[in-house]
Amino acid sequence: MSMELILLPSRTSTTRPAVAVALVATSTLLSMSAWFSATFVVPQLKVDWHLGPGGTSALTIAVQLGFVMGALLSAASGIADVVTSRRLMVVGSVGAAACNAGLLLCDGLLSALPLRVATGLFLAAVYPPALKEVSTWFLRGRGKALGVMIGALTLGSALPHLVSAVGGVDWRIVIVTTSMLSALGGLVVLGVRGEGPYPFPSRRFSFAAGFRSLRNRDVALANVGYIGHMWELYAMWAGVGAFIVALPPIARRSDADSFGALLAFLCIGTGAAGCLVGGVLGDRWGRPRAALISLLCSGGTALVLAGTYTALPGGAVIALCAFWGFWVIADSAQFSAMVTEHADPDYVGGALSLQLALGFVTTMLTLWVVPQLVERFSWHVALAVLAVGPVVGVSAMVAADRRHRAMVRTD
Repeated sequence: MSMELILLPSRTSTTRPAVAVALVATSTLLSMSAWFSATFVVPQLKVDWHLGPGGTSALTIAVQLGFVMGALLSAASGIADVVTSRRLMVVGSVGAAACNAGLLLCDGLLSALPLRVATGLFLAAVYPPALKEVSTWFLRGRGKALGVMIGALTLGSALPHLVSAVGGVDWRIVIVTTSMLSALGGLVVLGVRGEGPYPFPSRRFSFAAGFRSLRNRDVALANVGYIGHMWELYAMWAGVGAFIVALPPIARRSDADSFGALLAFLCIGTGAAGCLVGGVLGDRWGRPRAALISLLCSGGTALVLAGTYTALPGGAVIALCAFWGFWVIADSAQFSAMVTEHADPDYVGGALSLQLALGFVTTMLTLWVVPQLVERFSWHVALAVLAVGPVVGVSAMVAADRRHRAMVRTD
């Protein structure tokens, strides 16, 4: 059943929808800086803590693991559908800030890993509720609104590469700064007054509430599409810098590392505009078709790069990477929007948490696999493997688009 038929506008909102989305997006970006801090500080910790490749990967993956644990706990308990979204975001941001600041007391990987896991766990109380909160402020323009929020996070994900290009910032200063920003994120969201005009129902605690969404075929297809999307996304974000630096025209430069980091920032940062375009397409043509276009463009670019990057001029390869960065994230908001529009309104928070958990479990696999493929084979093989995710996502979105078209004709 369409969400337009389920949700009736509420008159309790005292904040303009555009302002509410801006505040939630800013809050989420600030709060998630505790996540981004791992990428900021890993190069220096590698030296200070004598970390090998496995240790540096563990610092990054530990946050993903904690996030998955927190998201699954949310889906299992239904807490995201009982406690108000903004209250959860405050608790999550402050908790993540405290855990992130705890790194200042650590002297090695063993003491840092539990804190990184805990950071991810608290951030699971920020990101899914933020998606739910934004969804209560828009109905017809929901894809664009969610795209704005995820676009802000895309810039946050790109920022460590810009810092790396500039260099010279001590990791302790980074930790203090990101901890303060994360705590500030919890205060910013309090600036939203009243409920959005399309609130979801409140409910009592219900174990495994979020898992019930898997019975809904439209939600299940959205989740499969999201898994395919996440198979590619984080591995691309994590690897594009190393890929660029390995290109002969870049590798020959005396400033290869810093220049490569700057190019990686630009390639990932273009995704912020991609999120906005994806949202506009989703609102106009339907979520599945917009996601389908994004998956075809991003997966197709990965395949083109896999087959031709050694034969193309460096500038052409960089342009393809920027095009890839634009489309690789453009569909993300549409999968979340599909869940908010098709899941039982009582379980939207849990359903979103479950979708994110499934996606981030997938990222943990590709973040480990891709460097292994590059080391043992080549970027040709690694890029081709990344395209497998979009192929799976395209299959799901073709089926979802057919269902969407049939529903539109019925209405």
